[in-house]
Amino acid sequence: MLDPEAAEDLFEEMHRKTPLGLKVFGILSIVVGAALLPNSVRALLSIGDVFQTGSTDYVTIVSQVLLCVLLVELVATFALSIVLGVRLLLNKRRGARYIAEVMILLLVLDLLCRLMLFGIEWELVVDLVAGGVLIAMLTFIDPTLSEERELARRLRRMETRESAEDGTLGLDETGRGFIALDFFNLFWIFVIACVLGDVIETVYHVLVVDPGHYQVRAGMLWGPFSPIYGFGAVLMTLALNRFHKANAFVIFLVSAIIGGAFEYAVSWFLQFAFGVVAWDYSGTFLNIGGRTNFMFMCMWGVLGFVWIKLLLPWMLRLVNMIPWQWRYSVTAVCAMLMLFDGLMTLATLNCWYERMAGIAPDNALAQYCATHFDNAFMEQRFQSMSIDPSMSTRA
Repeated sequence: MLDPEAAEDLFEEMHRKTPLGLKVFGILSIVVGAALLPNSVRALLSIGDVFQTGSTDYVTIVSQVLLCVLLVELVATFALSIVLGVRLLLNKRRGARYIAEVMILLLVLDLLCRLMLFGIEWELVVDLVAGGVLIAMLTFIDPTLSEERELARRLRRMETRESAEDGTLGLDETGRGFIALDFFNLFWIFVIACVLGDVIETVYHVLVVDPGHYQVRAGMLWGPFSPIYGFGAVLMTLALNRFHKANAFVIFLVSAIIGGAFEYAVSWFLQFAFGVVAWDYSGTFLNIGGRTNFMFMCMWGVLGFVWIKLLLPWMLRLVNMIPWQWRYSVTAVCAMLMLFDGLMTLATLNCWYERMAGIAPDNALAQYCATHFDNAFMEQRFQSMSIDPSMSTRA
């Protein structure tokens, strides 16, 4: 049996030596940074091309701004990748989690900017691979020992089973919020809100917009999903989780602001990424660029209040019907299906844009979309959308 001094020396040696897994992630982080260099060069060259046109129209100005944002984001991501990689190689884990989280946000920004500027292209694989590496890294850089992590997992499984039997699974154990903001809860919030949003949109169109006439209001390639409501519900939950006991006016006001801002941002992104106009509130009371207006912000406020006060508790009871032994495997499978649906939706929108812009299919994906998801199919599936390529910011 080791004496206390020998045990302390062994503990220090274990923490002084860099684990192999940490070295691997450190090298991968540096490789990710190096892989972003060609994209930085392309963004820099594109900035020169766009500025040389001398055009001052709104779309060109937006393109210039997006290219500048893209260049700054790529430089920041490159620098953070090198810093993170070196720190991991030196076994300095302090702050590594926060650097990785910032890099993930930067990669999301990069993805959005590149979609609006260049459309869907193979270079986006770099972002997806980098995101996968960072997510895997976040699960590894926990400073606790592997034995402690295994013990914690066993304890969590026992607590999960007890919570499932008590019907309290998914609630915030700290009491600061209503629910635990983990992936399981947020994913099912997204899915359920997508379905409810599609139902609300469909009923509203049949009863108010065009009485008696049915229109497909789904926003994804397959399934009854309206993702703007899904993401909106996630944002509402993140913002209001700790204020679920607040008075109705506060919840209404915050929900109205978040919903209106998110609706505006989605409309803006769809237009400049794909030339898509999914809704236009021009001419309505207190509209903001036709992308949102006073009435729909009030509707977002009401929906936020109903969601936090009524639907969120109901949602927890619904998802707790999934047997606790299966909940994570079922969630993983459904998340992969939703991710595939989302990626295919973006791909088909991109191919639809290119066909409308007169760009002939030049790769296997474009040819597949032209065969199976032609213009007639897309117009039937996304009946509320119209595409005008001249409105996009494609460089």
